[in-house]
Amino acid sequence: MMNEDVIAEIDRLKSDRGAVILAHNYTTGDIQDIADYVGDSLELSRKAAECGAAVIVFCGVRFMAETAKILSPDSIVLHPAPEAGCPMADMADPDAVAAYRAAHPDALLVAYVNTTAATKREVDLCCTSGNVDRIVAAIPADRRIMFLPDGNLGRNVAAKSGRRMEFWPGCCPIHDRISVTDLMRARRAHPGAPVLVHPECRPEVVTLADQALSTGGMLEFVRKSPGREFIIGTESGILYRMRKENPGKRFFPLDPEPVCTDMKKITLTRVRDALRDLSPRIELDEETIRRAAEPIRKMLAVR
Repeated sequence: MMNEDVIAEIDRLKSDRGAVILAHNYTTGDIQDIADYVGDSLELSRKAAECGAAVIVFCGVRFMAETAKILSPDSIVLHPAPEAGCPMADMADPDAVAAYRAAHPDALLVAYVNTTAATKREVDLCCTSGNVDRIVAAIPADRRIMFLPDGNLGRNVAAKSGRRMEFWPGCCPIHDRISVTDLMRARRAHPGAPVLVHPECRPEVVTLADQALSTGGMLEFVRKSPGREFIIGTESGILYRMRKENPGKRFFPLDPEPVCTDMKKITLTRVRDALRDLSPRIELDEETIRRAAEPIRKMLAVR
């Protein structure tokens, strides 16, 4: 079938099911175009909590769909590509996190939202790259903090805030591969264009960039900036939305271009099939939902 036919089917099924489609900024352009809401992890978490839809189709990686189910437990949450996971999330094994908590009862466990539901149930607070600075700033200065699983994000927050923190041995492989050499090559190719990177990048990359921002922060920055050219140091899916929302401005990815293959596993046909079959579903037990909801709701309370 042509894409137009698949999209027409999606529209019909969405109406029949009372469904809402949420898509992350890193998904492909055709997925972003059929979504009701496109955003970063924080924005999509809020939408999942507020939308009240009978069916939520989550176009992103698994931990994001799990978060939607935790925040909207009465909804059917569909994840069209169940094998689309997050390597970083898998680096914080829930049993290892529980063992750390047992061994360090004085520590406050702050988990990046890029963690599995099973890991979230073992922590005190969640955060996203868009609100982590505010989350950490609100923690009493004398509290011991273990930040997990992204050591790069944690170190960047600690450098900015001056807080002493401990860091789990994890990272986003896509952002961790971005090097100072990549950044400097882009600057030479596009002199005068500001470099925007994600705070999941290594600290030495963040130090040399002009801005370190969440995807939502990047979109806001380029929308408000009078500049016409920008170097973008994050997963390349965001370029579609940037170009769509900012005609006349030019956006340049790093070389090599950062690509998350898991985000690209969501396709139009898989969204159509998920709506048609009401499957694959995210299923979580009540205890996991109850315990994981607490640190997420604390995160959402920080404005």
